[in-house]
Amino acid sequence: MTTAAAAPTTDPAAAPRPLRLRRANREDVVPVPARLADLLPEDHLARRMWDLVGCLDLAAFYAPIQVVAGGPGAAAIDPRILVTLWLYATSQGVTSAREIDTLRVEHWAYIWICGGVALNYHTLSDFRVDYEAALDELLTQVLAQLAQADLVDLTTQAQDGLRVRASAGAASFRRQPTLEKALAQAQETHTPATPLGAAATATRTAAQQAAQERAAQERVVRLAAALAEMPAVQAAKPAAERDQARVSSTDPEARVMKMPDGGYRPAYNWQFSVELSHLVITGVAVVNTGSDKAQMEPMVDQVLERTHHLPRNWLGDGGFVKLTAIENLDAMGVTTFCPVPEPQDETRDRYVPLPTDAPAVAEWRQRMGTAAGKAMYKQRSLVELPNAQARSCYGVQQVRVRGLPKVRCVALWVALTHNLLIWLRQPHVATAQPRVSPGAQLAA
Repeated sequence: MTTAAAAPTTDPAAAPRPLRLRRANREDVVPVPARLADLLPEDHLARRMWDLVGCLDLAAFYAPIQVVAGGPGAAAIDPRILVTLWLYATSQGVTSAREIDTLRVEHWAYIWICGGVALNYHTLSDFRVDYEAALDELLTQVLAQLAQADLVDLTTQAQDGLRVRASAGAASFRRQPTLEKALAQAQETHTPATPLGAAATATRTAAQQAAQERAAQERVVRLAAALAEMPAVQAAKPAAERDQARVSSTDPEARVMKMPDGGYRPAYNWQFSVELSHLVITGVAVVNTGSDKAQMEPMVDQVLERTHHLPRNWLGDGGFVKLTAIENLDAMGVTTFCPVPEPQDETRDRYVPLPTDAPAVAEWRQRMGTAAGKAMYKQRSLVELPNAQARSCYGVQQVRVRGLPKVRCVALWVALTHNLLIWLRQPHVATAQPRVSPGAQLAA
């Protein structure tokens, strides 16, 4: 029996073909913009933010610079570059100095902002947290500009708290005896005569020894700071539980707080006050207490000092209710709109004043029971929008810095970014005149 021969294939895909392809050739010279100014379109956010920062008074950022034209020392980095870098990075949800350091050589927007000026992540990281007073003044300045542009209505404002995860783990919280023992060990290991021990330093380079020495010094400082925080933490607990008080050995000022998901983690309590016409942030505070009860009066005082205008109506959720605060704000001329807590006696009407109520508190109870009071309080939900943007747009999930002053600097960067983005949406920004920086004046 013979086997039939296989039929020849007629599939053209099976036969070899001389394909004509555009292949990668990285030896060729490709045309790229010759000028940094050509990297971004004219309406790019980085360009617009650079122009807007140039319209602000950055004198507080220039003041610490010591080098002058014709004098000794290396030239300083223009603060306008660093301010714009952090504002633009925050607007893109970038919160890491190391990430910005990478983007400044990989991303056109960051390359354009730097404009050929070399820097590193240490400079970026230090700049973010070294100018708390300057950032606070800049927020006041931006508010004045927004008010001049009719973008701020200070009559009615709302306040809300935002729990932000701290740069500390739950396992870093220790009781006082453990902290004292750890501090003694750290001090014994790190001594002036033998910073790391002869055996430890024999095989290390000078840079490695300096880094380890710095880490040992920082550990001693952190443990000492943790013990210094212990009395305040103990005072906040009942007498029977004070021996159980714990403080973090990595971020002593962080506190365990209840988070939005119901869990408990080390965090800071960010406080924003917001005017309700354009949702401009008018006040920023950072505290390490989970309760909002004591935060209403300080925020009203801050807004008054910052804007020279006393709000007529102040809105807050139930966490801000404090009867003495309601009385004090009423004496200042501020009407409070906060929900009245449910009474323990279910038969009692919570909107009916109690015999022990002060006149301002009695008026508050009655006011919140009226249709007008409830309609006013409904506007409080608007303050949740800037908080949501902080988490979803500006990367506020966990802070990368430690300590109240540094965390407040991060909160100020977020508030400034939020307000500047509102400002940039307005047509008048295109006609704003840039301000001559002190550095440019010195060079001239």
